[in-house]
Amino acid sequence: MSNTSTPPSPPEGPTTDQVLTGFAILLACWLLGEVVSTLLPFALPGAVAGMLLLLAFCLIRRHVPKPIEAAGRGLLDHLSLLFVPAAVGLIDQGPLLSVHGPGLLATLVLSTGITMAITALTLKWLLGRRKAED
Repeated sequence: MSNTSTPPSPPEGPTTDQVLTGFAILLACWLLGEVVSTLLPFALPGAVAGMLLLLAFCLIRRHVPKPIEAAGRGLLDHLSLLFVPAAVGLIDQGPLLSVHGPGLLATLVLSTGITMAITALTLKWLLGRRKAED
């Protein structure tokens, strides 16, 4: 019997450096988007402008760099936690919600239905294109 032990294998997945680099890139895109939005002659939220800049960056490179993917995956894995402050804010605004709640609920149901219908039609169209190509 040999008493030699094998060294532990490195953990799979992104490294801490990759995740931190990815967050730095995401924050830089957001900040640059905020700057761009102030320079535009029309209203565009800085976060949206930053997302468009990030999209352009990834399209030019023709792939999502690993650090951005690592940071994005971490955010998506814990996305539900980001809704907690909004839910607490809604509970805190009880009187205002009781006045405008029915309208908000109707808007939410209608927009969800429209989104689901458009998604279904898009999927049907894409599947039809795939069948036509085969």
